Amino acid sequence: MTLPARLTGVIPPVCTPLNPRGEVDTASLTRLVDQLVGAGVNGLFLLGSSSEAAFLTDRQRVTVVETVAAHVGGGVPVLAGAIDMTTPRVVEHARAALAAGADAIVATAPFYTRVQPQEIERHFRELAHRIQAPVLAYDLPVAVHSKLGADLVLTLAADGVLAGLKDSSPDLGAFREVLRELRDGAAGEGFAVLTGSELIVDAALLLGADGVVPGLGNVDPHGYVRLVAHCERGEWKEAGAEQDRLGRLFALVDEGSPGRMGRGSSAIGGFKTALHLRGWIDHPTTAEPQIPLDERETERVAHHLAVAGLL
Repeated sequence: MTLPARLTGVIPPVCTPLNPRGEVDTASLTRLVDQLVGAGVNGLFLLGSSSEAAFLTDRQRVTVVETVAAHVGGGVPVLAGAIDMTTPRVVEHARAALAAGADAIVATAPFYTRVQPQEIERHFRELAHRIQAPVLAYDLPVAVHSKLGADLVLTLAADGVLAGLKDSSPDLGAFREVLRELRDGAAGEGFAVLTGSELIVDAALLLGADGVVPGLGNVDPHGYVRLVAHCERGEWKEAGAEQDRLGRLFALVDEGSPGRMGRGSSAIGGFKTALHLRGWIDHPTTAEPQIPLDERETERVAHHLAVAGLL
């Protein structure tokens, strides 16, 4: 399908179910997608951080996009991450994702080698020119060690290079600046600003953001759909209460013991364990070398789900 005039609403970054051998579990993937679409989400973002894109082989990445794009059949927009170190490699991933059925590409700044704003600007311009498809910038400084400045984003938006921004940075000041300048007409009507934070959706939408890309939306898509609906209707008290409930549920990402694993293993393990407990995926397997949750940690995730009314 073609993208809507502007991406809005809830666009979860879809987890990638794996079987115990580490292969993409396409049956679980389509079942998860059915749950998300059935909850009323507005799109699907594949191959982002919550999708474990950094851990998947090129073939697995294509399998994910092919499976989901064919399954939804144009029912909702499918965005695909093209995450890699350099422009030529990102272009290759992007072309493969588009050939597999993606409607738009989400890309970070280049990484591994330090780059400056001039190189980042050239990266996005070259990517958009070479693939001739909508590109959203993924601001993820914790992983790529480069912050997308508001001036750069706004310039690329005004020039039609970018179709949107997924902001997963902690810099709320820059996020607000982008939104303020967009309100003043600094970019075209179709430019979408999406927050990647699970915890400040109500605040982001109050500031003028168009939607949210929440990893926790895999686990409780209905909650995020309700939250966005409250915000759209101006029901800020109800929105705040739903945001607080989701914030408490989000604690499941920290149940992996820091003595055994890093926070990435804990967070992805928490999401996948929750999805397994809900019966939405067959296995909570995470990609190597991440460390899986143990029995006690799984019990604590189950407790969070029960408190939230999801078990």
